[in-house]
Amino acid sequence: MTAAGPLRREGLGLFRAKAFPCPSIRNWWKALPPNKRELFKESARRNKWKILLCVSSLGVVFVMFYFTHLEETPITGRARLLVFGKEHFRELSQMEYDMWMEQFKNQMLPETDARYQVVERVVGHLSESNKDIPQVSALKWVIHVVEEPGVNAFVLPNGQVFVFTGLLDAVSDIHQLSFILGHEIAHAVLEHAAEKASLVHFLDFLSLIFLTMIWAICPRDSLAVVGQWIQSKLQEFMFDRPYSRTLEAEADKVGLQFAAKACVDVRASSVFWQQMELAESIQGQPKLPEWLSTHPSHENRAEHLDRLIPEALKIRESCNCPSLSGPDPRLIFRLNMQHLLESSKGRDPPNSTKQDPSKPKLDFPHTQKVEDMPVTFAVKPTN
Repeated sequence: MTAAGPLRREGLGLFRAKAFPCPSIRNWWKALPPNKRELFKESARRNKWKILLCVSSLGVVFVMFYFTHLEETPITGRARLLVFGKEHFRELSQMEYDMWMEQFKNQMLPETDARYQVVERVVGHLSESNKDIPQVSALKWVIHVVEEPGVNAFVLPNGQVFVFTGLLDAVSDIHQLSFILGHEIAHAVLEHAAEKASLVHFLDFLSLIFLTMIWAICPRDSLAVVGQWIQSKLQEFMFDRPYSRTLEAEADKVGLQFAAKACVDVRASSVFWQQMELAESIQGQPKLPEWLSTHPSHENRAEHLDRLIPEALKIRESCNCPSLSGPDPRLIFRLNMQHLLESSKGRDPPNSTKQDPSKPKLDFPHTQKVEDMPVTFAVKPTN
């Protein structure tokens, strides 16, 4: 799954300042005769307090800029930096949308496809159930289902919803799909794309000033290159990635609330991430430390959702949703895992033609429905 959608991944490049001292300044300094360089340095030493005052004033301006551009995040009320106007970011969203439509133009499912209709009904049900939230009702949600094996979905800030068929193969039921799409809708509603771009832009500009000051003290190209590399890595691992994980956790919380108001069985949300962890283990994919990723680990994500589920169940109850019948899907998953481990003892690895137990096969019927839910899945049991 993408963190805060492709706009946060590729689109941020449109905002990035180049954190590298201007070559013309370096060339000007190199072209100066040695005596003029010394005069320049002597002048800087004589006026060091004036220079310090200017730098301090610049720092005060930055602090004032930061605090005057703080806004409250919709729904959660968290304070965040936002430097881009909505109109400006809406234009960027349209550019991003055009780019993805061009890339996927030969992979789009028609509206008559059952899988498209499933996604359309789920998104429609989520938006209708949360229409009391102004940011949800203000957007027109447009569905695009892409024939692509990747387990992915994202929603652009202008309400364009992209879902890969690989995600439809990965979810076990309507409840998991509803939560995942609620999570992606939450990214758009909470304006995470604009927030992340604002932070990156602000940090890049600060880095540009910092690196320019370093080069002014020791004007060597090699130092500038090393300094830029160190700065970029520090920014990435100390700010960018941790911040992305924070936004993912916030989208999980709000997306779970959206799903609860739509009368979804929110207990299935953590099961999805346990299934993802199981699938990656079966496929032998390397498990990277969380601090190297823009997303929380599957295990931590499932644990975080388990802590949020009691509150989500209360929201669901307050919306007069039908009582949940049947056993807890988390218990079913644990029992299935236990049975899988017991049955695999002393046996040869399963034949490659057999289905991956972590990905039940799903049918997408056109007409089959369940009361109070927009659509349903028929899950074929695995052997």
